Amino acid sequence: MSIVIYFDTSALAKWYINEPRSDDVEKYIQQYGPVAISDLTVVEMRCLLARRRREKSITPQIEMEIFATFQEDIRQSFLICHPFPEDLAEGTLNLLALLSDIPIRTLDALHLMIAKEISAQELVTADRIMADAAKALGIKVRKF
Repeated sequence: MSIVIYFDTSALAKWYINEPRSDDVEKYIQQYGPVAISDLTVVEMRCLLARRRREKSITPQIEMEIFATFQEDIRQSFLICHPFPEDLAEGTLNLLALLSDIPIRTLDALHLMIAKEISAQELVTADRIMADAAKALGIKVRKF
């Protein structure tokens, strides 16, 4: 039986954009995929690519190509995209209360709640604070 591995956007972006540790992320996904993401990841990926275009680190053409590839990876089930859980807001409020000493950001808290809802055994992130929060919840962490 395979484990559920949830990728947040900070780590998943390295699969699509050449950044430090991109090769490690590619090897990891090839070895352990398919990996889980959520509808939140889709929104964040679109936003991330638009920001990179505005910063002129990618062209509009590259932006569209990367997003199309990302969507195709979802269609081909290389990425398993989970919808927002029904009680996402309430669950996230409870999670924030539980993690009150960790300075977690809103979207990261939502990712963590989704990971919990889908019973992810591992969370992959490039964000130190999110990694700390996941560990506090008892979720194994892989940081890139």
